[in-house]
Amino acid sequence: MIEQLAVGSLDTPIGVLWIACSERGVCKVIFPCEGGRAALDHWLALHLPNSELIGTSALLEQTCAELGEYFTDTRHDFTLPLDFQGSSFYQRVWLSLTQIPYGRTVSYGDLAHTLGAPKAARAVGAACGANPVPIIAPCHRVLGSDGSLHGFGGGLPLKAWLLRHEGVLLNL
Repeated sequence: MIEQLAVGSLDTPIGVLWIACSERGVCKVIFPCEGGRAALDHWLALHLPNSELIGTSALLEQTCAELGEYFTDTRHDFTLPLDFQGSSFYQRVWLSLTQIPYGRTVSYGDLAHTLGAPKAARAVGAACGANPVPIIAPCHRVLGSDGSLHGFGGGLPLKAWLLRHEGVLLNL
């Protein structure tokens, strides 16, 4: 069965985000530094090879609107359905990211403990690094146990920018 995907871009204070939405939910957000539309097309070919691109969709428009509101600080919680493409453990991690409140942070170890796998902090870190929908599933809110910034798909300066945008004071 061919799945329809809506793909579009959004100009933000951090640059142009590329977004893909399936019929089930938002499935991918690409940061500017990750390669733009070409990177999105590559990800879609790997993860959703039996799909066809359509112009736009109500969900894509809603995603752009909610992300725009996030960047103007008028939205702190997303209401978007998500279509995670990954292992069941990764999906559990990504879903748990959506429960971290705006302007708050947790450690990788805290998140592993919350998931009932207290020794899986490194695996949680790997899942955060593979998060297909950053900002919406806010992996930028996960820090090292000492409060330091660790790996982020958009780079550590962007992670710091997002946290400062949310009012998190960082000791850098």
